[in-house]
Amino acid sequence: MGKGCTMASKYFLFLFNLILFLFGVVIMGFGLWVLLDNQSFIMILNNSASVKVACYVLIGVGGFSMLLGFVGCIGAIYEVRCLLGLYFTCLLLILFAQVASGMLVYFQKDVLNNGMSKIITEVLDEYSGNNTTTEKVWDFIQRNMACCGWTGHQDWFGNVIVINSSQMLFPCSCQNVTLASGNFSHSGFCESQTTDWPVYDSGCSASVETWLVTNIWVVLGICLGVAFIELLGMILAICMCRNVHTEKYTKVPSGGSAGHLFKPRERS
Repeated sequence: MGKGCTMASKYFLFLFNLILFLFGVVIMGFGLWVLLDNQSFIMILNNSASVKVACYVLIGVGGFSMLLGFVGCIGAIYEVRCLLGLYFTCLLLILFAQVASGMLVYFQKDVLNNGMSKIITEVLDEYSGNNTTTEKVWDFIQRNMACCGWTGHQDWFGNVIVINSSQMLFPCSCQNVTLASGNFSHSGFCESQTTDWPVYDSGCSASVETWLVTNIWVVLGICLGVAFIELLGMILAICMCRNVHTEKYTKVPSGGSAGHLFKPRERS
């Protein structure tokens, strides 16, 4: 019965480590997507060092999870106690680190939101209409989300070109097609034919925050799934460590073969 439980733990541990390896691939892929994708809102936030650090952290966590899953698979298949002990210790440390990181993000969410608003304000103030990567992404967001600015079109009043221009210029990407007339360019600045901007009234913060919340829940779901797999892996690893026995060496008894060599011969 004990041997059957050990074999079951062995193959279940291998399966869970395989899943952990795949989760590591997903986390690393998400980090690479956030870091390299040029067609999402995250591209605008890439000016922030904290966002880049978060991307590298995701890539590192994903890579380490893949390595840990590989070590766990080897330790489970070949029943290596030192690898199983190392695997258990690493999982415990990772679990503590995940809990600490989650608490830090939760209690610092207001700071993160303020930092994001500051970055967007700088993007709008420095917008020049030269079709840089950041400007293309922001034009894409305003055009497809039918919004203008972060909290409203008033956010554009701090733009250098808008302030210094003698014409009534407004960003073309947030023009309301039902109100606009004349230039219908998709990027840069357009000239208004009236005293008011023919743009959308709502800002992009609500839509973008919804997008961010949706993706954050995806990340949190992945992290919870990884944590569940880690707990199961820890339980199975400790069970295997307790049931895997080291090789037993046969000791020569004192009255055995060695004593027989010195046994006197019987007289005939």
